[in-house]
Amino acid sequence: MKFVSDGLSLAEAVLKVSKACAVRTTAPILECIKLTARGDEVSLLATDNELSIRKTVKAEVFDEGEVCVPGKLFADFIGKLTGEEVCIATGEKGVEIKYRDAGTIMQSLPAEEFPLISFEAEENSFTMKQADLKKIIGETTFCCAQDDSRPVLKGCLMEFGEKLEMAALDGYRLALASAPILAKSGEKSIICPARTLSEIAKMLEEDEEEITLYTQGGTMLVTGGGTTVVSRLYQGDFIRKENVVPHEFSTVVTLSKRELVASVERAAILIRGDKNNLVTLTIEGDSVKVNSVSDFGNVDESVKAQIEGVEMTISMNAKYLLDALRALEEEQVTLSFNGAVSPFILQNAENKESLYLILPVRNAA
Repeated sequence: MKFVSDGLSLAEAVLKVSKACAVRTTAPILECIKLTARGDEVSLLATDNELSIRKTVKAEVFDEGEVCVPGKLFADFIGKLTGEEVCIATGEKGVEIKYRDAGTIMQSLPAEEFPLISFEAEENSFTMKQADLKKIIGETTFCCAQDDSRPVLKGCLMEFGEKLEMAALDGYRLALASAPILAKSGEKSIICPARTLSEIAKMLEEDEEEITLYTQGGTMLVTGGGTTVVSRLYQGDFIRKENVVPHEFSTVVTLSKRELVASVERAAILIRGDKNNLVTLTIEGDSVKVNSVSDFGNVDESVKAQIEGVEMTISMNAKYLLDALRALEEEQVTLSFNGAVSPFILQNAENKESLYLILPVRNAA
């Protein structure tokens, strides 16, 4: 194999696919990027057996062939050659990388050892505007679980019906959002890893261009801009959101998102590092009092609000509250409560397409 490529294009492709390289694995081949030179392009492919990313770049191919190179090492090295024309060839000692009058040799593995990745997934298809898909991913994935105790919660539930409805939760908070579907074949409910959705979001533009998601069996495939993402889907039971989201409330508060975010951010500074990251809201009169207390001091502020219902005091994790507020897009937001120990929800004051539910924290104090 031998080809010449623009260093910048190659570096961008290597960086993108390297996100799928495995880390801390007993299978060294999963830490590699597979390079395949054919025709007038080079294909780069990486997988950790859950997420696979393939990217193609234009190149002048002198000898067709394929080889596997250490993913992170190769990405770091090529990333330093963005202003160069790079020649890559296989040799007896490994992969030769030449640029200007210099060069290096990097160890390689045979391409035959790389897992076989199927890029066939056409049983169901769902077409959306790129901007809509990017937006709904951003509105939900931050609520997915980070640990492996319940793997299914590391993904988002995606239900394709009249529109795409997505749900994510980590046991302490829940995100719900929906977006229009332009065309579809079949209806399907899947659980897609949040990590996969984050990589897909990076492919998307915030415009009116369309993108299609394909699913088949336990696999999802998305292609855009010369990049293809293939992901294994999670199997298991997801929480039934209709059983956990309340529809009636004893207290409803409408206020400025900007003012509440600023106040909670200041309150969160003094509790940074505390186990519960606890902030307390006291709802009374025509304002919401924001309070935090720590060994470093305390914050006590008020934000003007429209309040309907009973006065109350409730405590919650400041990060969860800020994450939800920042995901809402309107200036006026609504917080709805059923007492100090029941889950509460946050929504835009007008557009109710997205919803965030947060569990309060019992304040021992």
